[in-house]
Amino acid sequence: MTIDSKLKAVIDRFVFPGALVECAEIKTGHINATYRLRFVGAEGAQREYVLQRINNYVFKKPDEVMQNVRLVTEHLSRALAARGVDPDNRVLRVVPTVDGGAMVDDGEGGFWRAYDFIRHAVTVDRVQSADQFRQIGAAFGDFQGMLSDFPIDRLYDTIPHFHDTRKRLSDFERSVKGDAAGRAASVPEEIEFIRSRGKAMCRIVEMLESGEIPLRVTHNDTKINNVMLDKATGEALCVIDLDTVMPGSALYDFGDAIRYGACTAAEDETDLSRVALDIDLFAAFAEGFISRTADRLTKAELENLPLGAMVMTYENALRFLADHLDGDIYFTDVDYPEHNLSRARCQMKLLTDMEAKRADMDGIVARLIERTK
Repeated sequence: MTIDSKLKAVIDRFVFPGALVECAEIKTGHINATYRLRFVGAEGAQREYVLQRINNYVFKKPDEVMQNVRLVTEHLSRALAARGVDPDNRVLRVVPTVDGGAMVDDGEGGFWRAYDFIRHAVTVDRVQSADQFRQIGAAFGDFQGMLSDFPIDRLYDTIPHFHDTRKRLSDFERSVKGDAAGRAASVPEEIEFIRSRGKAMCRIVEMLESGEIPLRVTHNDTKINNVMLDKATGEALCVIDLDTVMPGSALYDFGDAIRYGACTAAEDETDLSRVALDIDLFAAFAEGFISRTADRLTKAELENLPLGAMVMTYENALRFLADHLDGDIYFTDVDYPEHNLSRARCQMKLLTDMEAKRADMDGIVARLIERTK
């Protein structure tokens, strides 16, 4: 096995028991460079780990990111143990460095961290069944539930204003005015779509500010591929990708999962007739999520879960459109000049369908809440 000497120097600064016998780069993901490591112990026992270089362009303060991750994973481990559940393979475990830290600075601007590898598990990029989405809903609900008593003031706000809709709108107007790519004149209907819904979509921000709903630990990237599923049974094992864990609203986590997982088409679908909210998938995820949070979230939070789906869909439409106007400087993985515009239009169509189905969503949530009493 050949391995780059600089990478080997990083590996040697973590507490990995045994001898390194395999190091393979994992090519999935767009944010962090990731490697899968395999070690063999003295008696032949094997253990695998994930080593990642943190993207410090996206995460300006990686030490704060890792402080959040360590605190949250330790809390989750204690919560599982209190239930009589072994946290091994159920919660990411941060591998310590030789000096007891959570991160290695390679001296060349790179920051690295390592986790135990979640065994016998897979992820999926598209929902394959309502039962599977119910499992994923339960996993994210468990994440919320077990962290409901976490002291929120201990977490860093690693990406300020991440889901601040009011700030996003202000940034959007700046993009419209600046028109850096000369595209604003070609999308007047899309710009008006964003503007016409701005006030209503700031409702979660207003509820947080007023104290109507509490600030909580939130994952902030609840795509379905951030839940590891048991290969054999399909059971949800572990929520991963905790880089964006920070203070926020439970409505954001619920909403982003619905936006991504309950849409009938891909995020960049250009045939908008194919884009809609699958109400059965909405119901399945909501059932899983509420079954694990009904006794932990407030009445106002539970009742406003459908609003979370709408706000997160709106926010992504806004961000995609703003980036199209800016010249594709944030969402840079574009295959053609209008790619981010296609993404924005897809989210707008999904939001329009959510608006039409709002009463259905509210009714489903109300029945699920009643069932838990």
